[in-house]
Amino acid sequence: MSTHATEVLTLSAPGTWRAPDAHFEVALSHPWYRMLLQLTDVMQRATVEFWAGRGVRAAYLPVTTGSISSPMGLGSDSSPVRIELEGVPTYLADSMQFLLEYSCRMWEQGCYYVMPSFRGEAPDSTHLCQFYHSEAELPGDLDSVMDTVEAYVRHLARAYLDEMHQTIAEVAGGTAHIERMLSLDSFPRVSFSDAVALLGDTPDYVTEVAEGARALTRKAEHALMDKYGEFVWVTHFDHLSVPFYQAFEPGDPTRARNGDLLFGVGETVGCGERHATAEEVRQALASHLVPEEDYAWYLRMRELRPMQTSGFGLGVERFFLWLLKHDEIRDMQMLQRVNGRQINP
Repeated sequence: MSTHATEVLTLSAPGTWRAPDAHFEVALSHPWYRMLLQLTDVMQRATVEFWAGRGVRAAYLPVTTGSISSPMGLGSDSSPVRIELEGVPTYLADSMQFLLEYSCRMWEQGCYYVMPSFRGEAPDSTHLCQFYHSEAELPGDLDSVMDTVEAYVRHLARAYLDEMHQTIAEVAGGTAHIERMLSLDSFPRVSFSDAVALLGDTPDYVTEVAEGARALTRKAEHALMDKYGEFVWVTHFDHLSVPFYQAFEPGDPTRARNGDLLFGVGETVGCGERHATAEEVRQALASHLVPEEDYAWYLRMRELRPMQTSGFGLGVERFFLWLLKHDEIRDMQMLQRVNGRQINP
């Protein structure tokens, strides 16, 4: 066996998520996790470099919250993780987006972080209970934040190509997918309604999450990526299928000003424009059947400091899946975490 073939073999994922209690002993000496540490380091440094060049500030924010960004109600796509902290019911944050909106009121060029997010669903090949989010909130509308997302993912792709070209080529079988991303001037965009018309409103492609609230299936995402060349935005979802905080399309409150960027395993970045006024938030809370009192502070913030912002969240481990052309997200955790199970360290 050649030396090169041996390196490819040693950089194969050991699949320790199947036996998480023994994971850390394998990971201590396995080259896959040495590589994963390098991936996270490049992600952190490239992200700081990107935002520093745009005058956007890093925000250190708490991971506990009483105001989850996907509350139980219409448009919720995840279950919150509820804990009791010193006798007080609270939640582990599914996103700190609301606090990025808060931070933008202090630094109007925008704020960002790379921090963990917590979800209540069971893990599978594309979902983790605890994962890393690279999130930002910026002044401006949906189009401006989508342009920024494209610039950001290209910046990341360039950093990985420059710093980890050989390693990625060994694991992924080449770097043509990275070079293709870098070659595109912009990514195609298709509205949700046009995507449904293109694919067909069938159960294979469209699921109804609530009355009047449709969502695309993973099969639909892959069909769109096949048609448009992997990198494609889907925009303007049914408003009742997304969280309440996404802005209404002007003149059509049944549609949201949001977008999902599909590549790799599917949705890898989600973004959207926020309601600018407290009254718009109240309207959205009512239509999504979310109690207004749970978000009184969020409404008050808009009364005190109205501001038009948009934001996004990139799933770091999903980006790694694309980067390595891998299909098992549970291989992307330095330490295993599964809800309902104590795993050391």
